[in-house]
Amino acid sequence: MKPYRVALIGTGEIATAHVNAVNALKDRLELVAVCDIDTSRAEAFRARYGLPAAYGDHATLLREARPDFVLVCTPPGFHAPASIAAMEAGAWVMCEKPLCASLAELDKIQETEARTGCYTACMFQMRSGSAGNHARKLIQDGTLGRPLVALANTLWFRDRAYYAVPWRGKWETEVGGTTMAHGIHTVDFLLHLLGDWEEVRAIAATQFHAIEVDDLLMAHVRFANGARASIMNSAVSPRQETKIRIDCEHATLEADYLYSYTRENWRLTPSALVASDTAHAAKLHSAWDSLGEDIGSTHTAQIATLIKNRDEGTRPNTSGDEARRSIDFLTALYKSAFTGQAITRGSIRPGDPFYTALNGGQGAVRDIR
Repeated sequence: MKPYRVALIGTGEIATAHVNAVNALKDRLELVAVCDIDTSRAEAFRARYGLPAAYGDHATLLREARPDFVLVCTPPGFHAPASIAAMEAGAWVMCEKPLCASLAELDKIQETEARTGCYTACMFQMRSGSAGNHARKLIQDGTLGRPLVALANTLWFRDRAYYAVPWRGKWETEVGGTTMAHGIHTVDFLLHLLGDWEEVRAIAATQFHAIEVDDLLMAHVRFANGARASIMNSAVSPRQETKIRIDCEHATLEADYLYSYTRENWRLTPSALVASDTAHAAKLHSAWDSLGEDIGSTHTAQIATLIKNRDEGTRPNTSGDEARRSIDFLTALYKSAFTGQAITRGSIRPGDPFYTALNGGQGAVRDIR
């Protein structure tokens, strides 16, 4: 099959991960152009990777390069406009997180999908790991019993130089703090594992950095299946880790990693009652060990799935209603933190100030009292 033509918009640090993924899939993809508003950066990127063309604006790139796929790696404030323009030019989009800045922008993306027949998917590579999807199956098919308690921690550290980059730390351009920039992966993965949420209560703060947005957020979540979960997103934790833990009736499943995982990052621990039943314990371990091929949670794995979606004309699993579940939840985290109220799923609608801005137009997180 002729390779799909791929263009890249934005040449920041994360763009390298996208290029590496394209190169790993070179039998199906061909990177034909790059764009950055800083033309010197675009040209340096083109030369570094031996690309045919570099542009200083995305409109010219889309018109002249005619890509089948567009990878959006710009600062978050431009994600929705770039994705919409790419779909209107006939391309499918893989957009770095966060997919957009608000539920209002998500509605515009979905309106464009319906009009063009193209799709925009968010880069949530934690969903692409085979161990994570195997864990999801065992949770949802009842093998582990009813899910009871969950933990989702993104405890990372970012120094002052990180926030010295002009677009970071501001609502207008970064669109949120450590929750949207870092914890978003673990939060979306938690929803992927446990399904629909019903209510969330959250607090947010700026503990260390001189920024408008959060460098710490904590939350309690009630899920439709009855499970309760604790979330912590931090950019001020010197010993960094990412942790997912799901405690079910029969066993605990947990993963400890930083930016990606494979099977070796996961472990299953039967409950004391199950451990005393040799046959039941053996059955649980056998179910976990039936994982099969070990695919890591990488950009390559998710972009490979996007190729399959386009081949088959099927919707990517990080777009549409799945994208809305995460954006609705992330918006609810911030609304709860700013208002001090419990927020229910689907309650943030047009007319609500949090529908158009994650901070509801209420200023900096440090102003929360």
